[in-house]
Amino acid sequence: MNKTILLVDDNSSDVLLTTRALKKSNIVNEIVVAKDGVEALDYLFGTGKYAGRDIQQMPVVVLLDIRMPKMNGHEVLECIRNNPATKFMPVVMLTGSKDEIDIAKSYKNGCNAYVAKPVDFEQFTDAAKQLGLFWLVLNQAPSATTKK
Repeated sequence: MNKTILLVDDNSSDVLLTTRALKKSNIVNEIVVAKDGVEALDYLFGTGKYAGRDIQQMPVVVLLDIRMPKMNGHEVLECIRNNPATKFMPVVMLTGSKDEIDIAKSYKNGCNAYVAKPVDFEQFTDAAKQLGLFWLVLNQAPSATTKK
């Protein structure tokens, strides 16, 4: 079974930090990086530069930043939840925002978890390890046949 992680973040330093933290936590899953919300949706739905991608192979979890160009994380989350093919896909808001409005809006739009990025690398590594263990090992997602 494909256990790809879709990381959606426009900040190259945060992408590097996240991928390093996941690898340091022995999470060896393929990580696909989308630099903005439009690219994330192109990946999920097999459009744009991802035209022809097998959309039956969906990520096991989406790690989604909020503040990005072209389309922000809230808009991406709404598109994910409004599409039958992705509406049950686990989405974790992984963002620098600790704003109560962002937190409330994320849950209102259907995120599964909200994690504010710790500034300290060791704290961030620990958070990445916990995210990975939960979403990649412990969480039971619906099968493809029950998602429809």
